[in-house]
Amino acid sequence: MADERPRLRTSLGRAELDRVLVRGHDLAAELLGSATYADMVVLLLLGRMPSDGERRMVDALLVSLIEHGLVKPVVAARFVYSNAPESLQAAVAAALLGAGSRHLGSSEWCARMLQEASAADPSADPGAVARRVVQEHRVAGDRIPGIGHRTHAEGDPRADRLLEIAHETGVHGRHCQLLESIAEIASSEAGRRLPVNVTGAIAAIASDIGFRWQVARGFALMSRTLGALAHIQEEIDEPLSDELVRLIQQAVDYDAEG
Repeated sequence: MADERPRLRTSLGRAELDRVLVRGHDLAAELLGSATYADMVVLLLLGRMPSDGERRMVDALLVSLIEHGLVKPVVAARFVYSNAPESLQAAVAAALLGAGSRHLGSSEWCARMLQEASAADPSADPGAVARRVVQEHRVAGDRIPGIGHRTHAEGDPRADRLLEIAHETGVHGRHCQLLESIAEIASSEAGRRLPVNVTGAIAAIASDIGFRWQVARGFALMSRTLGALAHIQEEIDEPLSDELVRLIQQAVDYDAEG
């Protein structure tokens, strides 16, 4: 009787007796010691090795969001680690779970906006498409993802540098042009600067390289995994969580007295 069990396959890789294959490449013989992490991001997500310019660009994307101070997700990681030091992965996960619509996650929504707007009329001038995007968001009363920043109100230095590198590496394309036009038009209508922010730059550049919008947030997650790990290590050496709890309790007590 023929074996009727379902055969499950993945094109990403497999483990054999004497080798591990990743997208058809021998991990030990071909990739270890020669491929960079940026190479592997492109290989796994796009199914090909990057050009030299793409490798440099993807590496820059991975570096751009590694650290931004004591933001809420890393504070959460510190709290979780202080309560459960036996579970490093839980503390890192706590930081990553904070990547949402108000922090880090906007790269996904920006990439979707850019890719869908560009695909709707591929031959249209980016300026005309940008005006339509800005108008649609204004009518809906929605915030435009990828522009404006509370801390870097006059311009996000990370975004500026990423876009410079995009020009230097030949990656800068239609999606970057579209986002820059959106920022310019939105700023003019608002009467204040709404510059491209870092998650917007990541979204536009990733789109120009060929990444689908559904994985654009992944660059933030990969970056902040390392950032969270560094905060956890610092929490081991120089604990902040107890002091943060004390300050919170102090504020609660003050409100109660008031």
